[in-house]
Amino acid sequence: MTTPYFNLQPDFLEDEITKLVPLKESDFEELYKVASDPLIWEQHPIKDRYKRDVFQSFFETAINSKGSFLILDKKTNEIMGTTRYYDYNPEKSSVAIGYTFIARKYWGGPYNNSTKKLLIDYAFQHVDSVLFHIGVENFRSQKAVSKLGAEKINTILVTHNGVSIPHFEYQLLKKL
Repeated sequence: MTTPYFNLQPDFLEDEITKLVPLKESDFEELYKVASDPLIWEQHPIKDRYKRDVFQSFFETAINSKGSFLILDKKTNEIMGTTRYYDYNPEKSSVAIGYTFIARKYWGGPYNNSTKKLLIDYAFQHVDSVLFHIGVENFRSQKAVSKLGAEKINTILVTHNGVSIPHFEYQLLKKL
């Protein structure tokens, strides 16, 4: 049975290689150094998020969400990126995980999987379903969540700055 209270931003989640800590306003400059790489965003629906003003808006929304984390390399304490919980729905016993990006130097290794597993394992203490909303051209992220066992269940429109952008919705169900 899931627990009734879900803290979307615990003090930390960690495993052997990755540590997630609550995102703070003071993290902006260091996180922007990672986010300023245009190649991170090439498959993303918001391809210009590497620009400071566009990233600033993303960052402010992350801070205001009260569910965002800084992703750290546990061995070096280097900032790898960010991720967050959003769209928590207690009635449906679901939460979404997303808005994740990781520095290219960490691509292809165990870091994204580690990050998602930390979030999923914690979420499944509180909900029965985890959702992912991924842009239709973001093949890397689609492949990554499929490897986690998530299944594509829907196509939805996500509005960003007044523009509706198609996304695939993936779902991962808690194993009983």
